[in-house]
Amino acid sequence: MNGLGATMALCAGAVLALLLLTWLLSLRLRDVSIVDVAWGLGFVGVAWVAFATGDGDGGRRTLLAVLVTVWGLRLAGYIGARKLRHAGEDARYGAWRTRWGDRFWIVSLFNVFLLQAVLVWVVSLPVQGASAQDGGLGVLDWLGVALWAVGLFFEGVGDAQMARFKADASHRATVMDRGLWRYTRHPNYFGDFCVWWGIGLIALSSGAWWSLVGPAVVTLLLTRVSGKDHLERSMSSRPGYAEYVARTSGFVPLPPRG
Repeated sequence: MNGLGATMALCAGAVLALLLLTWLLSLRLRDVSIVDVAWGLGFVGVAWVAFATGDGDGGRRTLLAVLVTVWGLRLAGYIGARKLRHAGEDARYGAWRTRWGDRFWIVSLFNVFLLQAVLVWVVSLPVQGASAQDGGLGVLDWLGVALWAVGLFFEGVGDAQMARFKADASHRATVMDRGLWRYTRHPNYFGDFCVWWGIGLIALSSGAWWSLVGPAVVTLLLTRVSGKDHLERSMSSRPGYAEYVARTSGFVPLPPRG
């Protein structure tokens, strides 16, 4: 097995181990939603395995490890803190638990934990691919860092603004349309998009063009599968939401309409 192949296999093993341990913990706690904390940590694990085992440019491996760690730990910390404030299993998993009954333990293994392990490995392909490429950092790498920084800003600030909004009891059953949420209905998802396309640019600079499948999968998840569309369907009946949709960009930040 060549250097890249070995790195990719070790990254897959690390992610699988983390998600299996999280699954075992979820059985003990009867709470599948702890997987949301493991999501960010899985990327951090991949980044450092790729850093340690890759044989490509050391500066680029270090850069990617730092960028992914900052992003992953912020996300895991935010979700973990939110979970501590709101104890109990997420309603979407609770519905699955009711539906599957005694078989839920095995359903959750395949439909939640192993699926997320695969997604973490695929999305992180730019980190893995770039770890095997030689050549120093160039302009495209720093453009990637700039796009990553924009993404981290939108994701972090958007999450913080939403957390403050929800903490005020007077805002219950109302629509958040302040701060970054005035310009896009999903600043956190837009931020995630920018983070991974920024990392993708760094991988592209290294020559690992094939690894852009990772940011492409993130884009699909955020806009069509488990992100934007899924959330908006659940919000569609909230008073004032149709008006918010009519005046606010669905993804890319833009001035409000009307």
